[in-house]
Amino acid sequence: MQELAAKKRVLLGKKTALLRKEGFLPAVVYGGGAAAEPLSVSTSEFLKMWRKAGESTVVTLSVDGDTSKSVLIHDIAFDPVTNDPLHVDFYEVVADRLLKTNIPLHFVGEAPAIKVLGGVLTKVMHEVEVEALPKDLPHEIEVDISSLATFSDHILLKHIALPTGVTLIGEPDATVAKIIPPRTDEEIAALKETVAVDLETIEVAKKGKKEEEAEAEEAAPATSE
Repeated sequence: MQELAAKKRVLLGKKTALLRKEGFLPAVVYGGGAAAEPLSVSTSEFLKMWRKAGESTVVTLSVDGDTSKSVLIHDIAFDPVTNDPLHVDFYEVVADRLLKTNIPLHFVGEAPAIKVLGGVLTKVMHEVEVEALPKDLPHEIEVDISSLATFSDHILLKHIALPTGVTLIGEPDATVAKIIPPRTDEEIAALKETVAVDLETIEVAKKGKKEEEAEAEEAAPATSE
C-alpha cells in the first residue's frame, strides 16, 4: 500500500494560500467515525501518489508520523486557469466495512471486428461502480474485447471478469463496449463537403444594417448633458 505523509493544519480559509506558496496542498480527512481533520500534504508528493493510485486505490496517510489512516482520494479541487490542485479531500475507510466506489475500466485484447472488419471501438462506459472491502479494491478492471467478432457483438456488465471479493453494481445487461462499422465513402465525402457562402450577399446585408443604424441615430432626438 502506498503511503503519503501529512501534517495537521492550523492555517484555514484564505491563509491556505501561504501553504501553497511553500509547496503544500491544503487537505481534509473525514469518515471512519471521526470528525473532519484539516491537514496539509506535499503537493509534489501528492501528485506522484495520485498518478499511481488514482481515486480507487486505498493509500496510507501518515499524520505527523504517529497516526496512520487508510484513505481514498475522494475529491480534488483544481485551479480553473492553471489546473494546479488547490485542495484535496481524503475519505477514511474502515478495514472490515464494505465500500462502494467507481473503478476505471482498462480495455485490453484485440477485437476481430476491428482487425478484420475495420470497425471502431465505442466505449459506452469508462468506469463501473463496485462494492468491496478496502483491501480488495482494484486500481482498475480489465475488459477483454477479443470477443467482439461482429458489429452485432456487445460486451455487457455481466461479461466483465471481477477480482475476488469485488461485486459489480448496476444492470447486468447494460452495454459496456461495442464495435461500430467504419464510415462509408459517401459518409466521409459528406463530412468533407463545405457549404458555399455568398460573400457578396453578406457584405450587402452588413452594409444595409449599418445604414439602418445610422438613420436611426439621426432620427433620435438630441439629449442635453
